[in-house]
Amino acid sequence: MSMENEKREEYARVLDFLSTGKSFSSRSEPISQLIGEVWFTLLEATPKPGAQMVINERVYIGKEERDKIALIKFRIGYSDLTQTSQGNLKNIVLDIIKSDPQRFVKFFNTSGPLNIREHSLELLPGIGKKHLQSILAKRKEKQFESFEDLTARVALLQDPAEIIAQRVLQELQGNERFYLFTKPYFKRPEQHYSRRSY
Repeated sequence: MSMENEKREEYARVLDFLSTGKSFSSRSEPISQLIGEVWFTLLEATPKPGAQMVINERVYIGKEERDKIALIKFRIGYSDLTQTSQGNLKNIVLDIIKSDPQRFVKFFNTSGPLNIREHSLELLPGIGKKHLQSILAKRKEKQFESFEDLTARVALLQDPAEIIAQRVLQELQGNERFYLFTKPYFKRPEQHYSRRSY
């Protein structure tokens, strides 16, 4: 995914929309928790006055005029998500993956070793040495064209979209040595939003 390093989050999906804010907050302004479509960046945003949102709605968060989001307040971590957001997270991550399958099929076609002992494909849940050797051999013959092609040609491989979604969730929860699909989140003492933070 290295060639996507410079890509910014332009669109996000709604994980939770609280029209009166968080119950434990003294302020009753509406907030929305979002997940970016490129790096699965978790964000907290202030909706525009009167804006309504539904779970998994795709909203624009880029630099141009936004229709529903007034302000991206800051990047947040997994532990900052509401229970609703955590409950919706996996299905929405899966939906993002399935809506752009070629991006993730490309990972199976082009990913390389992390070091002399470990390959980046082995970081995916359920992929051990046998699956790794099979994937590498099959892609050498002919690159994979789709998730269906992957499961048809690699024996006993679980649903690739599901495997990637599991890995994304692990990365979002932190404590990983390597990050394949997300950018590591470090909580700053002062959580001011900067344009460069996501």
